[in-house]
Order: sequence, then structure tokens, then C-alpha cells
Amino acid sequence: MDAHSRGRADEIDPADQWVLGPRTGTYELRRNHSGGESSGLSRAPHRSGGRSEFAASLGEVPAQRTSRPAGKGRGQEPPDARCRTQSKPRRKRALLWTGGVMAFVIVAGSAGAYTLYRKLNGNLDTVDVGDAGSRHVSADGPLDILIIGTDKRTGEDNEGYGDKGSTGHADTSILFHVSADRTSATAMSIPRDLMTDIPDCTTRQADGSRKVVPGSQHVRFNVSLGQEGRDPGCTMRTVKKITGLPVDHFMMVDFNAVKTLSTAVGGVTVCLDKAVRDPDSHLDLPAGESTIEGEDALAFVRTRHSFGNQSDLDRIKVQQQFIGSMIRRMKSDDTLTDPGRLYDLADAATEALTVDSGIGSISKLTSLARELGRIDTRNITFVTMPVKDNPAEPTPVTVVVDPQKSQQLFAMMRADTSLTEVRKKEQAAKSEQEAVLGGSRAETADIRVDVLNGGDISGAASSTVTWLRDEQGVPQSVNMANAPAKIERTTLAYASDQGDQARALADIMGLPATALKQGAAGTGSPQAMVLTLGADFEGVGVPLTGPAKAPEDIQRASADKAECAK
Repeated sequence: MDAHSRGRADEIDPADQWVLGPRTGTYELRRNHSGGESSGLSRAPHRSGGRSEFAASLGEVPAQRTSRPAGKGRGQEPPDARCRTQSKPRRKRALLWTGGVMAFVIVAGSAGAYTLYRKLNGNLDTVDVGDAGSRHVSADGPLDILIIGTDKRTGEDNEGYGDKGSTGHADTSILFHVSADRTSATAMSIPRDLMTDIPDCTTRQADGSRKVVPGSQHVRFNVSLGQEGRDPGCTMRTVKKITGLPVDHFMMVDFNAVKTLSTAVGGVTVCLDKAVRDPDSHLDLPAGESTIEGEDALAFVRTRHSFGNQSDLDRIKVQQQFIGSMIRRMKSDDTLTDPGRLYDLADAATEALTVDSGIGSISKLTSLARELGRIDTRNITFVTMPVKDNPAEPTPVTVVVDPQKSQQLFAMMRADTSLTEVRKKEQAAKSEQEAVLGGSRAETADIRVDVLNGGDISGAASSTVTWLRDEQGVPQSVNMANAPAKIERTTLAYASDQGDQARALADIMGLPATALKQGAAGTGSPQAMVLTLGADFEGVGVPLTGPAKAPEDIQRASADKAECAK
């Protein structure tokens, strides 16, 4: 059986009201709930019917006037108008969570449209990624979804973009981390030119057999897909290796998704700090706001010669601005209450979307939709994986993971701490520390500390001292190399007259009160505290207790705020 299989039409979603008509043998919409057959069923709309039949199936307009959305050009209300008016709040709520799910990362929320239109299940492509992801959609715990935008050139007028003849690489990748309580999300962009190691991965072949694709060392991240027959499961495994985060599912789209979805929603509003005329991407827009769709939308997210320093990192910022605007457009009232537009959006999304088999059905996507639909756009934060120029290149073209800032961000995501809430949680943690470690804090310049490595990370003492000196303003920190013996828990030993220094360093390091060990009083001469890193130490800037601390000076953007590309 082909691993890239279509969604199965025989799967019935209990969340909607489509049932198999015993007389017709096709799925039909039950319009009453009495369980009757003939009078309560309406034939499932076909593609040839398009927008009008979809609108009628929603019940937003009378069947005889399905050519225009509800509320536009409406004549006298039919006799049953009062009944429909009473049911609108329920339909409005359904549309709201549906639109909310369709909102993130261009296509991720398109799942919600399936509950309104079962017929579109046949558009969906799935890939079996084996144990790379999760086989189920769980309502418990955090959820990590990898969004992959490929540079595959199939589709009308796409010859000018991407790598000719390629099966598609991971051109745009976003790890969408949803909090366990479904109140917030962090969307982390991964640069395609990131140099990393790709692990061995097992792929399913067309004949159903399994093939192990050998890993590669120190290669661009974007070749984790497509190169040497790698499938999205290989990209999922690569992301897990980099971040330590388990990737539950993936959603993949190509160039056509940007064009068709931006058109389906009636255009996406973008803002430019200055006019752009790019001969390579053919983007031609004035300064200020413009509403773009189709080819212009694709040109906008693909151009890399018009913004910032013309790097892929600057292109990522532009893509995040576009996605944020797309989210706001999808959640707007004129999109959510227009059945015809919802049909166009659902059709475009399902045609463009490929997912893993763990969410490759209507019922599973509906469950996922309900989970994601609870997130407020104010609590969706876009961020770029912290990277730095590749030191191995005389003239840097690629980037490598920033060993300090990235580990802080990854730890924060693993701890399920939202960037929108991190300051509040940091303050709460500080207040808790204050209760245990009440008293004054020394100035960072007055902290004297010797650092030893008693943990499992090679060079931990050295990297911690560098971080304390260069980023935290603790110049009197000294690397004392390895501790005499390994220890499980990090400790900070200090004299009784060094309490203010210990409390200040505990704030910086995120040390729990149990890590602080008070000893004898000082001798009167300058004396250093002793910080011994244990097996619980995960990296510089990664707290050992409480919420993770967000790295300083990382690129971030909020989904609910419009920004102008520069």
C-alpha cells in the first residue's frame, strides 16, 4: 500500500451530522435530529456545486437563494427565518473555533473546516512516519506540531520558484508548541540554512516496505526532507535531535498553499516600511499597507532581497508578519460568517495539506482542531531559533545553533513556559525565592564565585563562567574545572556573611533554596563562594527550578500585532 495515501471517505466523524444514506449509498446531511431518513437528509454537496451548496449545507441561507452569503442582498425572510435565527449562535460558535484552528501558520488550522465539509476529506494526503510522531491526538500534556513549507515547484506558474526537479526540501519550518492548558503557543521558525546533523531515519516505501536512510553530519537543515528519499518523519527526527522536544505531528504544504489560501480569504494585508520592487521575485509594492493574494502573496513570503540584510533570517521575519496577518484575517467576522469564503478556504487548505497518519482522518483532525481552537491569538508568539554565523566559513553563508540562547529557549519550551507569560512566571518564582531567601541582594559586580563541574556536560564550568562574566555582569567568577567527584544536585556553598551574594547568584542561576549551603563566617579577606554544577545542570542560563528564563535579545513577534517589514 502506498505510504502517501488519501483520506478515507468511510470514516464518520461524530462531531458533524453527515450520515450514510441507506437508499442513496452516499453521505448526506441530516437536517433534523429525529433519526428519520428521507425528509431529514440532504444530499452531500459535490465539487461541481461549489460555494452555493456549501452555503446551503451550513443553513446560513435559504436553499433557493444559495448563490450569495447570508445577510447580503437578502429579501423577505421565509417563514422559518425565526427558527434559523435561534440556531445561529450555535453555528457562530462552530465557525469561530473552526476559523481559529485554520488561523495558525497558513494552513494548520484548516483542520476545522473538515467538520463542516466531509467531502473535502478526499483532498487530504497522509504520510506514515512510523514512530517519529504520535499515533493519537491527546488532550493531555503539551503538543508539538511541525509545520513544513516545501520548495516543490509543482502547480501552475511555480516554475520561477524553488529548486527545479526537486521533490521538495524543508524550505520553511516552524515548530508549533502548544501549552498543556491550550492557552498559549510558541511558533519557532527554524532557518533552512542551519548546519546540523540529520539522524538515521526509517521511511516507508511505496510497496509497504521500510527503508533506513543513513544520517548526514553537518549539512543544511533543509535537506532533512527530500534529499536521498527522506520523508517528513526525517525532518521530525532532526528537530527532536536539535531541540530535545518530541514532535507529535507534522503538516506540510507547498507553494500553492500560499497562493490559494491568500486568495480564498480575500487577500492578506501586509505593511512595508519602504516601497519594494524586486526583479527576482517580481514583488512590486508601495510603502505602507497593501492587500495581496495569489502570486503577489507568494512573492512576498519568498523574496529575500528586499528586507533587512537580504538573509534567510530576515525572510523569516517577513513570513512571520504575513502569517500573523493571515491569522487575523481568518478570524475576522467577514471570513467566519461567509459560508462561500469558508468553502473556498477549506477546499484550498485540504488540497494543499499533507499530514502524518496520526492525524490523517476527519475524526482525528477534528479532535486536534478543538484543542488548537482554544488558543487566543494574543498568546501566540513567533520566535526564530537562536543562531549565529557559522564560524567554519570565512564569509558566513550558513548558521549554527547558538549554544547558550537556544538551550534557554528549548528548555523554556520543554518546561511548557509561554513567552507571553514568562515575565509573570519569572516574577512569581522570584517572589517564592524571596520568601525562602529573604534579604538584600548584592550587586552583580560584587559577587565572587568559583565554579566547578560535577555534572555530565563537558566544559560546563567554563561555559557558565563565560556566561556569568559576559552576559550577567559577574566579572569575579572563576573556572575551577572539574569537581573532585560527580554530584546529582547543584550546590552553592557560601559563608554566613555572603548571604546577599548567594541570593543574587541564586536569582541569576535559577537555584532553588535547597541548593544553597551556608558554612562558616568569612575570614575578612576576599572569599569566593563555591558553585558546583551537578547532574541536574542542563546548560548555561537554564534554571534548575521554577519557570525557564527566556533568552535575551531573541527575535520575536506576536500574532495579534501588525508590523511593517523593513
